[in-house]
Amino acid sequence: GNNQMGPVIDQAAVDRIHKYIQIAETSGAKILLDGRSWNRDHPKGFWTGPTIILHPAATTVDPCLTEEIFGPVISIVLVPNCTQALAIEHSSPFGNAACVYTSSGANAELFSRNFSSAMIGVNIGVPVPREPFSFGGMGMSKFGDHGDITGDGGIEFFTRRRKVTTRWPVSGSAENTPWFK
Repeated sequence: GNNQMGPVIDQAAVDRIHKYIQIAETSGAKILLDGRSWNRDHPKGFWTGPTIILHPAATTVDPCLTEEIFGPVISIVLVPNCTQALAIEHSSPFGNAACVYTSSGANAELFSRNFSSAMIGVNIGVPVPREPFSFGGMGMSKFGDHGDITGDGGIEFFTRRRKVTTRWPVSGSAENTPWFK
């Protein structure tokens, strides 16, 4: 087909992702788009297609909502107000990314200011920034002690900054020193 999504890393990843989807389905979530058939449709490689899960509003303990899946799965929880939406996001120990879909600039501003994640998306599902901005999370989604592994954060991770401050008395010009030539 005309897919624009690649496979996952191995069969263990396929099995793990499918287990999350199955647990959600068994616990009452509605699978709006089911990517589990991609593995059958593409026998070479380790495939899981995009999956959209609509969770019951009262659910907050489903592993799809409390763990990082690392697969093409998005969970949706419909809530009655912004306060409840932010409470759900703030209850997670993870902080890689959060997004909101809205036609309201006021809502976009409210969520952008109050999300606790490192990367914020408005009307985009995966808010992965382009260079030179960093990609990384907060909380338990952080990479080591630094969090950001690309952009300036990645450079900082592998850099030991030093400052050298010197003062030399004026005693001739640089052109007359042998190292300058």
